[in-house]
Amino acid sequence: VGRIPLYLLDTNIDENSEVDRKITAELYGGNKEMRIQQELLLGMGGVRALKAVGTSVYVCHLNEGHSAFSGLERIRSLIKESNLSFYEALEVVKSSSIFTTHTPVEAGIDLFSPELIEKYFKDYCKDVGISINDLLALGRKDPKDIKEDFSMAILAIKLSLKTNAVSELHGVVARKMWKSLWPDILTEEIPITSVTNGIHHASWISGEMANLYARYLGPEWSGKPGGKDTWEKVHQIPDGELWRTHERRRERLVGFVRRSIVKQYKDLGKPPHEIERVKSVLNTEALTIGFARRFATYKRAALIFSDPDRLARILNNKERPVQIIFAGKAHPQDIEGKKLIQKILKLSHEEEFYQSVIFIENYDMNVARYLVQGCDLWLNNPRRGLEACGTSGMKAAVNGGLNFSTLDGWWDEIYHPGNGWAIGEREVYDDLEYWDQQEANKLYNVLEKEIIPAFYYRDTDGLPRDWIHRVKNSMIDICPVYNTNRMLRDYTEQLYFPASERAFEMCSNSFSLPKEMAKWKKHMRDRWNSIRFLKVDAGSMKELSVKSTLDINAEIYLDGISPHEIELQIYYGKVDSDGAIIDGKLVSMSLEAEMGANKFRYKGFLENWDSGLNGYTVRIIPKHEALSNSFEDGLIHWFEG
Repeated sequence: VGRIPLYLLDTNIDENSEVDRKITAELYGGNKEMRIQQELLLGMGGVRALKAVGTSVYVCHLNEGHSAFSGLERIRSLIKESNLSFYEALEVVKSSSIFTTHTPVEAGIDLFSPELIEKYFKDYCKDVGISINDLLALGRKDPKDIKEDFSMAILAIKLSLKTNAVSELHGVVARKMWKSLWPDILTEEIPITSVTNGIHHASWISGEMANLYARYLGPEWSGKPGGKDTWEKVHQIPDGELWRTHERRRERLVGFVRRSIVKQYKDLGKPPHEIERVKSVLNTEALTIGFARRFATYKRAALIFSDPDRLARILNNKERPVQIIFAGKAHPQDIEGKKLIQKILKLSHEEEFYQSVIFIENYDMNVARYLVQGCDLWLNNPRRGLEACGTSGMKAAVNGGLNFSTLDGWWDEIYHPGNGWAIGEREVYDDLEYWDQQEANKLYNVLEKEIIPAFYYRDTDGLPRDWIHRVKNSMIDICPVYNTNRMLRDYTEQLYFPASERAFEMCSNSFSLPKEMAKWKKHMRDRWNSIRFLKVDAGSMKELSVKSTLDINAEIYLDGISPHEIELQIYYGKVDSDGAIIDGKLVSMSLEAEMGANKFRYKGFLENWDSGLNGYTVRIIPKHEALSNSFEDGLIHWFEG
């Protein structure tokens, strides 16, 4: 694909048994056993395939947990080839692995029963010298819970140097979602970062729009799509030329939809009069809304139908008509998603909607291109926090479409009044029915009072100047940021380079560093629970003001752990009504004295207080210059006094 080799794995070959030949026959079919077989093939088989074709793996990027077994196969190879122990090899693999999570809900994570893992990994454990419980611990939140299922995402997290979400908001959601892996760590410290997705412009932009950019932006728009100065030249495109280009794409979209619907009706054996009727669906000059994506329930495809009568009045206004084109598929096992499609199909056949609501079947990239290139408005209304990122709106923007979306995923980062529209603000409700009602009403209000007037208000030249101004703002804001060039640069600088540098360190000097780290981590885990706070006190608090300095002293007990292997930190800040510190700050303490009998005194001081009620506490965390972060093993000890 381009300059990148792509290897596809297929079990349907003569040498395989009839049972094994079916493993790759269907992506979403089968039971849990079929799923673990597919993921063994993808992960372990993928590593072996790369080795067979002579491709060395230096940094391994796991997209979702489906391929996490690859880490286990790489560990086995290191044990055999470099004579490392399991946990020494784990340090090497971890140093060179990146995990990207795309799933904002735990229900979307692959889980396997302990019995299934034992069935398929019993021999593996013998090979690498660990027990089945040791392996199961790598896929559990609580390694001691023998009933807990094995999570592929948790395995990926524990075998990776860095974990990232796919938008800033998704990063917030992911840190809350996986907090149970680091139960005693501050949520904002959970080692999950984010790299927001982007699109490959050339794969989605229409030829007409590409030619327009080439004339007015120059060749840099495609060669260097991250150049903000390049996209500022959008202002140089004459309004009329931009508008006529987009209108041509809308006309082509309408023609494509009509041909598609006629074909659908013929394939279904519809009578001639019904086929004739749909040949004239849609209006080439009407405000055209697009909604195309996977039909998951949280995406709320039918939200715009919450009040059918109100929607019918909006769509059938003769002076300012509006039309909606739907497309998409549901996961094969998502019954509720399929019901949403059936609901929209049924509504689209009703008399008040048949001319202005269309559902295109057999959604694929070709259908998607027509939609993002020809729609005026791109509708997206997931419940906030459940859309990891989303990219279809980025594709619409580069083609001159405007976004109308809830503030979720990527849109939460870039939206401002003037480059599109938001549905609601950033509210989240426990009552889902109430949530839907509120946002459906806001959707209708913005559509009626802002979007439709902006589209249909024309000047003496017949141009919707306000709309075009928003289109240009959208392009300037979105196109230089939400592209694959920027995304790949972020991955390279933030994730790949650090992983490759650490992997080089790990593999140097006959693997001395992973051997040291595996031994040190075991030592710290074994001795950690012996740590105790003996006393924590502060200096005088009389007449304490925001400008005052407060001395904090702590005495601790360490058994078998050196004071150089830990760090004491003061956590302080304003407290809420429950006495919890909010938006706190951390200050390191220094070793003041060794008191004998494994006792040590530390000292620190606080300053730059916020006005109001403040509080503080003290914690102990591991310290080693080779740790990628202090919380790799989740070890932390808070003062409780």
